[in-house]
Amino acid sequence: QGQLLAKSWSSLFEGQSGAALRGPIYSFNGRSVLTDPLWPRRLAWHGSTPRGGHARRWDCQGWRSSGAAEGMASALGEGRLLAGHRHNCSTP
Repeated sequence: QGQLLAKSWSSLFEGQSGAALRGPIYSFNGRSVLTDPLWPRRLAWHGSTPRGGHARRWDCQGWRSSGAAEGMASALGEGRLLAGHRHNCSTP
């Protein structure tokens, strides 16, 4: 679609909780993640701290569907990539 999401790769992770995201985000099948009902939670899973470091206890690594593990994810509507909160790793 040719719309700018961020000025650079590094700008996604600079400053307080990363860059404010610009423009729409599309899934691999061309659906708008921010508006399509197939994406009810609209989360970006990243497993990172607000400064971009690895949140070791909250990255869903080794997660199994029967477990209650939590990982860091950001609500895409908030506009900050790393402004995450813990969510159950089973959340679709």
